[in-house]
Amino acid sequence: MIEVPRAAIDLAKLFEGFHRVAKHDPARAHPYICPAGYRTIGYGRLCDPKHPPITQEEGERYLAIDLTIALNATLRYCPVLVTETPGRLAAIVDFTFNLGAGRLQASTLRRRINQRDWAAAAQELSRWIYGGGKVLPGLVARRRAEAALMI
Repeated sequence: MIEVPRAAIDLAKLFEGFHRVAKHDPARAHPYICPAGYRTIGYGRLCDPKHPPITQEEGERYLAIDLTIALNATLRYCPVLVTETPGRLAAIVDFTFNLGAGRLQASTLRRRINQRDWAAAAQELSRWIYGGGKVLPGLVARRRAEAALMI
């Protein structure tokens, strides 16, 4: 069984962070609206607005579950990654975690990966920088970090 690469965990934590509401409840995270406009909690988990606050430990558990789901979807759509470097797998697991399996499934990125055209795959990542119709600096940085793992 393939495990979620450490680099995928590190990328998710770096770019998602564990968002707390420090003023009135500094030990727990509450639902918030991410830059792309989605209701989120902890390390980027989509949630209902009425989701109760969570501790960092709960956020870590959610992240492990969500990254495992992203890993399984990544390998389903890009089976060539099984034999590639952990960095390449980590980059696409993070992409799938961030944007969802449907985006990977229907993408030119997927085709480039399955063709093992790593330079083109890295270039494709740079196209996924929009949230809510705007270029988001956080997504630009995230896609650069993922692309760096592809080559």
